[in-house]
Amino acid sequence: MTVLVCSDLDRTLIYSAAAFSLDGPDESMPRLLCVEFYKGAPLSYVTETATQTLETLARATVFVPTTTRTPEQYRRVHLLEKPPAYAICANGGHLLVDGEDDPEWAAAVRERIAGGSAPLADVQEHLIRLAGDFVLNRRVASGLFAYSVVDRAALPGGWVEDLTGWCAERGWRTSLQGRKVYCLPAGLTKAAAAAEVARRTGATATLAAGDSLLDVELLEAADAAVRPAHGELHDTGWTAPSTTVTASRGITAGQEIAGWLLERATEAG
Repeated sequence: MTVLVCSDLDRTLIYSAAAFSLDGPDESMPRLLCVEFYKGAPLSYVTETATQTLETLARATVFVPTTTRTPEQYRRVHLLEKPPAYAICANGGHLLVDGEDDPEWAAAVRERIAGGSAPLADVQEHLIRLAGDFVLNRRVASGLFAYSVVDRAALPGGWVEDLTGWCAERGWRTSLQGRKVYCLPAGLTKAAAAAEVARRTGATATLAAGDSLLDVELLEAADAAVRPAHGELHDTGWTAPSTTVTASRGITAGQEIAGWLLERATEAG
């Protein structure tokens, strides 16, 4: 029996120092390993226990990192000794096979979203009109979607809600994760890419993990799923019958998620 495990990365399995959210005295802090460097500086971490668990999980299942990061951003992360055979990037816009982008998948995704959503340029123009001092930067990812880096403390009340409504009318959706406000075509989903990996690998069961609204379709499509007790889904109170919520928060929730995935994969296999 082949078990497919699709897990989000940031604030699900890996954490920046700002997202640790570790409780208790310093001596209770778990041993951490850095899995990402950016411009020569350490950026993302996991617990040592989580790393060991994920190595075991990757040997027992088809483990697929499933992220909104672009392929370039994803390649900075070294979570396992041997890179997974598959990775889903740009929220499903890119499918990496042995580290290389699958051009047929990328072309099919672009064709699919072109007919169902307003052009990216329209969204970019709207974001420029809405920008204020609280917007620190604006980016476009893989030519597929846009995101703004914002000062959360200075973000005007109702700004995200108004943007969400405007985007929904044009076949787009939004997600607020940390300091980033994402705007993506509604048809750009991690779940669609996960289904393609399941087809290629012949997976008979799927497990999933994620923390944001962009993970909802992935979690709902899985046979069983888990989310941390923090993040966008937790803040909005999102639940589903087949989705478990961790007891812990922050980087220790990442360790709990890794353990949960391994336990369920063992049961399914």
